[in-house]
Amino acid sequence: MSQLFGFAGSDDFYSGGTVYTNPKDTSLFLPLGHHVDLYYPSRKRSRVSVPFIFDRGMFEPKKQTSIELLPDECLFEVFRRLEGQERSACACVSKHFLYLLSSIRRKELSHVKVTETVVSKSVEETEGDGYLSRSLEGKKATDVKVAAIAVGTATRGGLGKLSIRGCNSSRKVTDVGLKAVGRCCPSLRVLSLWKLSSVTDEGLCEIAEGCRQLEKLDLCQCPGITDKGLQAIARNCPSLTDLTIESCGNIGNQGLQAIGQSCANIKSVSIKNCPAVGDQGIAGLVSSASYALTKVKLQALTISDVSLAVIGHYGKSVTDLSLSSLPNVSERGFWVMGNGHGLQKLRSLAVTSCPGATDAGIKSVAKGCPNLKRLSINKCAFLSDNGLVAFVKFSAALESVQLEECHRITQFGFFGSLLNCGTKLKAFSLVNCMGIRDLTAETPLPPSQCESLQSVSIRNCPGFGDGSLAFLSSLCPQLQNLEFTGLQGVTDSGLIQVLEMCKSGLVKVNLSGCTNLSDRVVMEMGEHHGWTLETLNLEGCSRITDASLVSIAKSCLLISDLDVSRCSITDGGVGSLAASSGLLGLQVFSISGCSMVSDKSIKSLVKLGQTLLGLNLQHCSGISSRTSELLVEQLWRCDVLY
Repeated sequence: MSQLFGFAGSDDFYSGGTVYTNPKDTSLFLPLGHHVDLYYPSRKRSRVSVPFIFDRGMFEPKKQTSIELLPDECLFEVFRRLEGQERSACACVSKHFLYLLSSIRRKELSHVKVTETVVSKSVEETEGDGYLSRSLEGKKATDVKVAAIAVGTATRGGLGKLSIRGCNSSRKVTDVGLKAVGRCCPSLRVLSLWKLSSVTDEGLCEIAEGCRQLEKLDLCQCPGITDKGLQAIARNCPSLTDLTIESCGNIGNQGLQAIGQSCANIKSVSIKNCPAVGDQGIAGLVSSASYALTKVKLQALTISDVSLAVIGHYGKSVTDLSLSSLPNVSERGFWVMGNGHGLQKLRSLAVTSCPGATDAGIKSVAKGCPNLKRLSINKCAFLSDNGLVAFVKFSAALESVQLEECHRITQFGFFGSLLNCGTKLKAFSLVNCMGIRDLTAETPLPPSQCESLQSVSIRNCPGFGDGSLAFLSSLCPQLQNLEFTGLQGVTDSGLIQVLEMCKSGLVKVNLSGCTNLSDRVVMEMGEHHGWTLETLNLEGCSRITDASLVSIAKSCLLISDLDVSRCSITDGGVGSLAASSGLLGLQVFSISGCSMVSDKSIKSLVKLGQTLLGLNLQHCSGISSRTSELLVEQLWRCDVLY
């Protein structure tokens, strides 16, 4: 049988192909010729098994690659001797290799030193400057992705900024991913962790141990991180300058105290919705970092008057202070903070939803902060006209005032502030203040003028009308920026008085939602301020027609941003703009909701598009989708919304 098949044993194993050297030999195992009428099953198994042996590998057990048989200890020794690009290539082989490579610390790398060139190259690869930034969000935020970033960026300049925003997916970022960053990215300076429920102190401690150059840390909704992790950051990251903590229920006073004591360069602290943080934590942080801390933001905390007293006494370097949703802080807290005389460098103060922000408390703050320039008060129900006027009167350096949803503020508080302000007030804003009422025609004109005011914003204050505009025009002749939105009581006659009294020339005007204004206002604006006007918003002014666009095309040659959405504009108005030879600087044009503009305006829009950077055609029922697509193709440098 061996002679028949030429098979001499296992050393001469047949690996494939036909087993017959002579085709005539095939008849030895086949039935008689086709002329013999015999029956046999078509799939009958042959008695001789040798011809059906196909390949040696089918009968031998699969062998693993030799390197896969090595224990992790040996692989570790191999990987740590590789150069940077070789390590990155090995990380692409498998997750096992990736995690093993990510466990190698920088100090454990030991490159083979063949020549001085190789040595210098290896040192250059491991010492990154940390200029790379990476961000992972949603389902992409996994341990594998984080480990790949840690290993890959180590040889490409070093990872300097990392932002991870998790989700409710089953594949979450855990301590494994953070450990990889801590071991491979010593140049990391900015770290942001959001919604990472599986990250604990173990991962943050690894970051603190390996990333000693960390400057900014942002923790949001990380319930597994406690004071222990924050203390590790304080011990190992002396360069920390910015700390943001939000909705981390297990971070309390001890962590903040450690930051204040160990991080001498801490400049900005923001703490929001951390129920474990109390007066001890805030007091320890502010008192220890008295000469470095410049920005403090406290929101939705259970702190009391004690914290504000400490800020008022030890906040010697604080320039920006934001206090929001502090229900346990009373009037006494603001009063003590102002009388502490420590906030001499305070430039900006923002107070939101604080019941302690009363007339007496705010007045005390004004006296204790002589260099305050910006004031923002939102949703403070106990602040009245008296407190506002007193604050403005004592704050000689005040430049900007913003009031929102302060319903005890009336027209007398507003105009009283303008009459008693210093010579530096430039901007005043009222938003959703329902206590504002219109002045009557019998109101005497102001005895003096507020020459410094350049910007006025009155938004959604339904009581503000023509009487208030007449008084404002006489009081503030140097206005350059006007924002009157959602004011149903403002008409042409009232606004024209403001236009006639403004001497400096208006630059930005927003009249959206003032439905009682007509083309007359736009014509007067073009006549008096066409040489300075750059931005005009007439959204929702339904009485504005093509006549306004004709006036703008003729007089407002410097305008760069024009919004006539939901106005009574037709193809003729758009054509008048396009036909203007002097209108060369228009960059943003919005006709959203103008149903009378049709496909006939395509040539005019293409001509305008030579200078446009933004064109809004949304909700224009007269413009077909085909026309919009043609505009997108032709206006390649313009962002077209349709």
